Amino acid sequence: MPHPKIAVLDDYANFAPQFLSQLSNRLDISYFPDTLNPAVPADLDALVQRLSPFPIISTMRERTPFRAPLLERLPNLKVLLTTGMRNLGIDTETCKQRDIVVVGTRGAKKVANFDSTNEHTWALILGLAKGIAENDALVKNEPSRWQASVSLGLAGKTLACLGLGRLGLQCARTAVLGFGMEVVAWSPNLTQEKADEGVVSVGLQAGSVRVASSKEELFRDADMLSVHIVLSDRSRGSVGAQELSWMKKSAILVNTSRGPLVDESALLDALKKGQIRGFAADVFDTEPLPADSEWRDPQWGQEGRSHVLISPHMGYVEEQTLTGMYKETAENIRQWLDGEEFKNKMV
Repeated sequence: MPHPKIAVLDDYANFAPQFLSQLSNRLDISYFPDTLNPAVPADLDALVQRLSPFPIISTMRERTPFRAPLLERLPNLKVLLTTGMRNLGIDTETCKQRDIVVVGTRGAKKVANFDSTNEHTWALILGLAKGIAENDALVKNEPSRWQASVSLGLAGKTLACLGLGRLGLQCARTAVLGFGMEVVAWSPNLTQEKADEGVVSVGLQAGSVRVASSKEELFRDADMLSVHIVLSDRSRGSVGAQELSWMKKSAILVNTSRGPLVDESALLDALKKGQIRGFAADVFDTEPLPADSEWRDPQWGQEGRSHVLISPHMGYVEEQTLTGMYKETAENIRQWLDGEEFKNKMV
């Protein structure tokens, strides 16, 4: 009798096999590290052809969205495994209608109030402010040049947080305790009382974060502005041409939340004009970035254009996190093979 088939998607770093190989004597495992975008008709057709034989599919976060147009063309799909316990890329209602079980992972135990995404946010802020990538390239590729630019200091500057949830609070704490910065925050329902409760919960004194009276004040006051709001229909495009026009020419914008929170077209236009000092991002509208994406242009920071520092959505891609995710994925698969009840069933 042939082994059941499983498709493992979007494992860019080839990290999963070390955990899933233990099941290779019971499963026919196929790995597909290249992402197809189901929003593109040709990719959707190719994805359907690729995944049609599989009763169980393992996904990585939201790299491949599973919405109705795809799910409805996968009649053999019975179990959809994802990493984490929340995946906005999965149409859970369609899964319910089609009796597709969705199972997540809770991941490795973390130190409370210290997330890798905040580490990466500050890596980008520091990398852009200090010109790390540009200077590294200069030293390695242009031996005749040395100290060809001036960096930006952080102490005494104002960090603006668009959103003050879990990650916004961590970002604010790092700014205050690590770099002696002033912090201002704003979101539609944020009050000073809520902000004080939040900062106290992460070890800061009440009043450490000032709540701006308006969105415009937040953007005008910012020396560095970091985006920390949840993506929704209402929040999509929260940073657009108007907001960018409020920012200082010397300011830096950082996005490690979700790409569509920033109007990409308006941002590109502003950066080409050198409207702000720079932009750093770990998230984009389309991931992986298309080969012809303007973000890949090596000429950013030259001829009057703003500096740009980008990374390929690495905020959560660390060894400890992926180890926890794939260990639990392997356990979820074992539960399925043994006919056991899933412990992390989402749908």
